[in-house]
Amino acid sequence: MTYTKLSVKEALGADGPKEAVEVFGWVRTRRDAKGFSFMEINDGSSFGSLQAIVDAGIEGYSEIHEFTTGSAVRVAGALVASQGKGQSWEIQAKEIELIGKADDSYPLQKKRHSLEYLREIAHLRPRSNLFGAVFRVRSRLAYAIHQFFQEKGFLYVHTPLITASDCEGAGEMFRVSSLNPENPPKTKEGKVDYEKDFFHRPTYLTVSGQLEAEIFAMSHGKVYTFGPTFRAENSNTSRHASEFWMIEPEVAFCDLEGDMDLAEDFIKYLIGDILENCSSDLEFFGKFVDKGLNERLSFVLERPFQRLSYTEAVKLLEDSGEKFDYPVAYGANLQSEHERYLTEKHFKKPVTIYDYPIEIKPFYMRQNDDGKTVAAMDVLVPGIGEIIGGSQREERLDRLDAAMDKHELSKDDYWWYRDLRKFGTAPHAGFGLGFERMLMFVTGVSNIRDVIPFARTPGNAEF
Repeated sequence: MTYTKLSVKEALGADGPKEAVEVFGWVRTRRDAKGFSFMEINDGSSFGSLQAIVDAGIEGYSEIHEFTTGSAVRVAGALVASQGKGQSWEIQAKEIELIGKADDSYPLQKKRHSLEYLREIAHLRPRSNLFGAVFRVRSRLAYAIHQFFQEKGFLYVHTPLITASDCEGAGEMFRVSSLNPENPPKTKEGKVDYEKDFFHRPTYLTVSGQLEAEIFAMSHGKVYTFGPTFRAENSNTSRHASEFWMIEPEVAFCDLEGDMDLAEDFIKYLIGDILENCSSDLEFFGKFVDKGLNERLSFVLERPFQRLSYTEAVKLLEDSGEKFDYPVAYGANLQSEHERYLTEKHFKKPVTIYDYPIEIKPFYMRQNDDGKTVAAMDVLVPGIGEIIGGSQREERLDRLDAAMDKHELSKDDYWWYRDLRKFGTAPHAGFGLGFERMLMFVTGVSNIRDVIPFARTPGNAEF
């Protein structure tokens, strides 16, 4: 007999019974009764599993005891209306085939495992309910990001992963080198001679594609990047990772107001897409991860974001009466606890803060007329804090040069960036969205390590 191959998702969503289908996947559970067995098969295509009714005597049944949890199998038969609750269809097996038996030591049994334990078996955790759902949502969110920008006429630019410039100025970068670390060539002064390195200069893994995106914004108007970025920051918080993905649009002929509008539209578009296309996964998150998730996402989708200046935010925090672990002071960065107070307690919705003190922001941000602040903005969301950081860029060469001097940056190293201000300069703006932080927001998962397939954090590069 010829069988039509279906995914579990296709089988569960069938529009009618089918006489001859086959499904491949992994056994979630098996229950044996007198004369037949039930098997739950999942292939990762959907949150739900497909139940197979396996009668004694069919081809392969003599080995049913080998069909253990975690084993890879093929089940062929008729797709029929399910007699049980929770699903419309099940498969009445005519043939079963054991493709790869799972050893008895298979660590993902039918019980609740801690997230810490599952991180230790990152090669198997995608088979669990939680991580199967997380990575389906991650895939859909990536698709929605491209869809948003493509619909708006943005050009997708692949910016380099290896760079000689530090966009953020923090210096926390991973070095890229082909030199022998045990015996590198030295200069007469005894320092490492990077002119003998592969690129003839010190190079690093990028922390941002922004500066290169600005180049393309000055030729194509609206562009975006979406790729991995790296930060050698020795931080073990639940929001930081050493390797993470960033989405960075850059728009010519755009000011800070337009930048904030784009950021708000972007977040709402992504939330709307996930609500529409990942309903079963969100239902699971709402039951077992964050009981208020769907209501919060819908709330964010339906209301305008609150906007206020950094000065107003500091005043509000100072007058709040709250006891924060980190003091609130003008000229200091807002901490996560401050951001979450604004979004979760005071405004109870996303907040966009703009016009930050010039001293706490990078060199490329446009200086405001007051001489004290720059046209920067951060979008804060409940449960996460900062999810987007952006600004209008400094398009005036004299102001850019002054900022570079203040940050002690070499104009020779950034000659090409300065050239953009000499050859047809124009106002432009952009921002960066942390992909994993957006995933944390739409899933309710509270630790960044649990929304990355293989997390890179200090001391962790096992898989």
